[in-house]
Amino acid sequence: MDPLKALADAERKPYWLDSPAKPEPLARLFGETSADLAVVGGGFSGLWTALMAKERDPSLDVVLLEGRRIGWAASGRNGGFAMATLTHGIANGLERWPEEISTLERLGVDNLDEIGEAVAAYDIDCGYERTGELHVATEPWQLEEMNRNVGVARDLGARFDVLDGEQMRAEVNSPTYIGGHWERDGCAMLDPARLAWGLRQACLSLGVRIYERTPVRTMRDTPTSLDLITPHGSVRARRVALGTGVFQPLLRRLKHFLVPVYDYALMTEPLSDEQLASVGWHNRQGVGDAANQFHYYRLTEDNRILWGGYDAVYYNGGMIKPEYEQRDETFVKLAEHFSTTFPQLAGLRFTHRWGGVIDTCSRFSAFYGQSHGGRVAYAAGYTGMGVGATRFGANVMLDLLAGERTERTELRMVKEKPVPFPPEPVRSAGIQMTRWSIAQADLHQGRRNLWLRTLDRMGLGFDS
Repeated sequence: MDPLKALADAERKPYWLDSPAKPEPLARLFGETSADLAVVGGGFSGLWTALMAKERDPSLDVVLLEGRRIGWAASGRNGGFAMATLTHGIANGLERWPEEISTLERLGVDNLDEIGEAVAAYDIDCGYERTGELHVATEPWQLEEMNRNVGVARDLGARFDVLDGEQMRAEVNSPTYIGGHWERDGCAMLDPARLAWGLRQACLSLGVRIYERTPVRTMRDTPTSLDLITPHGSVRARRVALGTGVFQPLLRRLKHFLVPVYDYALMTEPLSDEQLASVGWHNRQGVGDAANQFHYYRLTEDNRILWGGYDAVYYNGGMIKPEYEQRDETFVKLAEHFSTTFPQLAGLRFTHRWGGVIDTCSRFSAFYGQSHGGRVAYAAGYTGMGVGATRFGANVMLDLLAGERTERTELRMVKEKPVPFPPEPVRSAGIQMTRWSIAQADLHQGRRNLWLRTLDRMGLGFDS
């Protein structure tokens, strides 16, 4: 497959957001208003927070403020993998919170179950399929790494099927596969933009007031309220929940823990029946390979293949710019890797190419906290796994704002913060050294050099 030819007609926009299902924008906020709870951010984090706040207390007056459009950022640009894990996988959870891993795994599965229940209860048409995920190895060292925690995963109740190369290729037919796992219950596939739009409608149906194209410029603390200042108005709120991800934080402390990492993806045209038969994929699982620079891919409802990942790009200085959402070097690389993985699909063309920014933190999983005497709560740092975990984070924020001691708020994972990133320019130099080292590890049977081993000891990491 000639990657340039395959990409020739690919539109430079996120596939999920390029949909006739996209709703008309809601009004901007003009003038002053007040609320019991103001939610800042119209991605999954903010939407779940607003929705569940009304579910907990229907009398609560809730306002949600979104700077652009609901779901336009990470929530509408990802692969649509809603994962049960709250810790970026069992291995990361075991390393950081071994005494809590059983509880964290249970809470994660419960959270994913409840996402499915909410999708059904609010009749959200987002292509939700609880298919699980295939973790595939393409080199022997990857298989060794993957198999280390299978026993622990099974002891924790996860349904992990260990597959050899032939069994894996019977699920999804690629000559590159030498084995792997099928995690049967830990992932649901969905259309993330339609989930966001469905949650928007669910919020509206419960009485949440949503203002789009209304960025919050500043937050002012007064003796009786928190005032959120927008371009054409303001909200006086008793409590505030921040779900702004990696974008300019209203709390300056958050910038020390977050870096913007760009991830890129392609979408193919729909496969013909013959093309789909050549791949198999009868169980429609999500797929992720086990390299440090990994790919993730899945089928859509109309049998396109979304193909993303590999390059996790940090632009020096930590800037977020629209032009960073397109990176032809990465798109060509992804198209070449797609051809290697599925040579039987030669001639298949891509219809969309896009990128998006991820809120990455050094522990690879979300962190939580409060400010302003407990009247402000935040959750951030999902590091590419927020489709499912943002709902858990929303519950944590609501627990904290209510002053409740719950199973969630008593977790060490919730109480602790990640190791902060160093300031620039050391931050950029360190991240670029880490990216180079990760690539070198993939080229040398996964062996981690001195730099990566030192970061491991410090509890620092870089991922998407």
